[in-house]
Amino acid sequence: MSLLLRHPDQPENSKILKVAIIGAPNAGKSTLSNQLMGRKVFAVSKKVHTTRSRSLGVVTEDDTQIILLDTPGLTTASKVKRCLHQLEKSLLVDPWTTVKEADLMVVVVDAADRWRSSRLDFEVLKCLAQHPDIPAVLVLNKVDLVKSKDRLLEMTAELTCGLVNGRRMRVRPMIKPPSAKKKSERDSEPLPHEDTAGPKASAEPNSVLNNEQLKALRSQDGWPHFKDVFMLSSVDREDVQTLKSYIMSVAKLGSWQYHSEVLTDQSPEEICTNIIREKLLEYLPQEVPYSMTQSVELWQDGEKDKLEISVKLNAKKEAHMRMVIGTAGQMIARIAQEAGEDLSRIYLREVRLKLSVKLRK
Repeated sequence: MSLLLRHPDQPENSKILKVAIIGAPNAGKSTLSNQLMGRKVFAVSKKVHTTRSRSLGVVTEDDTQIILLDTPGLTTASKVKRCLHQLEKSLLVDPWTTVKEADLMVVVVDAADRWRSSRLDFEVLKCLAQHPDIPAVLVLNKVDLVKSKDRLLEMTAELTCGLVNGRRMRVRPMIKPPSAKKKSERDSEPLPHEDTAGPKASAEPNSVLNNEQLKALRSQDGWPHFKDVFMLSSVDREDVQTLKSYIMSVAKLGSWQYHSEVLTDQSPEEICTNIIREKLLEYLPQEVPYSMTQSVELWQDGEKDKLEISVKLNAKKEAHMRMVIGTAGQMIARIAQEAGEDLSRIYLREVRLKLSVKLRK
């Protein structure tokens, strides 16, 4: 907290840029944010809704400060309502609030997801349409998992409506097999689990678009106003460096908002509980990790500068508690060990993490 309150150490001709990283749930936004930061600050999991509220990361290099606004995946009230587990309202509010303060939007798409890679998520399109004055770039993520690299060009053409920075893309013609017609017909159908409500979607929260605008958005697959396109794997630092260089180059003259030593606005306790949630999501099935709550019981300095942390996990059902503990306590021990190792790397000191689980009455 004292570091966050410290006055920014302004260099001459300082530059700053606020970057909102948005996209559908599980597109790889937090992994990309961590790579841009150069270290793990945000929790990451293969399951959706690992990021439950907005948090920021600060990258300060030379005279430039980049504020990365890592957001929950854009979703709808109806999708949250359909969830078996209760999710925070921040999932609905935070991404939309964050975008309003951004200087640049980075739209992340999972290129390896065959259901989602041929069109932008409708919530993402709505967000772009509501903020046409904010420059946006497209990031095709997980390209290392796409077997046909020709597909990446087709994907780019679809997601940009064939236009990048005002110029029409040139995609070489391809002889399509007979199955291509069937595929295009399938692509025009609603995606699995996608809300198919028509223009009445204007009644949804966060929408300031009228019925005609929403109807027009539903008829398009991409956004024709992207300034640039990046194809990368967010787990590859060299790939991400190209995007980072671009972001640094478009920073504008302005005063820094944070001291150069600040990495994130998350408190140490928030980072701890987020990392533990990451492990719970990784190793526990279905709704179990989403229904777990946490409470920090102990946080103190131990011997030899070791940080001692004790966290209680509160289970909703006895069966959930047994899953967390695992056979002979192996599961909870594994989660504690891996989370503790991650926290040691984040805090730059040895962490001894103890986890216990209790049935929530």
